[in-house]
Amino acid sequence: MAKRKIASAIGYSESDPAPVVLAQGKGSHAERIIAIAEKAGIAVIEDEPLAVLLDTSAKTGDFIPPWCWEAAAKILAFVLKQGS
Repeated sequence: MAKRKIASAIGYSESDPAPVVLAQGKGSHAERIIAIAEKAGIAVIEDEPLAVLLDTSAKTGDFIPPWCWEAAAKILAFVLKQGS
């Protein structure tokens, strides 16, 4: 059986105490999140463990939980560095 695709979109503003979950989905909804991001020129980073953690620990609109901060920080730093 093929694995079901999972996706989470996160965003961060310096005025927020932590990154926020902007969107989440599985299967076709995950594919749509990825397609929208790619079409908008937003970086898509594959990190299955973080996606699973976010799926089980946070809802859309929530700040990501503290145990996800390190992984999310690495991804955000990578994305910001790519944009420089």
